[in-house]
Amino acid sequence: MLPQDPKYGFVNARLRDQYASLDALCGGLDADSDQLIQTLAGPGYVYGGELNCFTAAPEP
Repeated sequence: MLPQDPKYGFVNARLRDQYASLDALCGGLDADSDQLIQTLAGPGYVYGGELNCFTAAPEP
């Protein structure tokens, strides 16, 4: 289960160390990928599937 307030570092560590994709992470932790993407978008992070991690969103 994800922490109530998922942190960027927690999610990226799991993606790096345990899960090959965001869908695999969410399946393994019983989390909703769309909700996680929206939650981390608030502080300015976007998911990049090619790197399998969240990074800071590019400046407009």
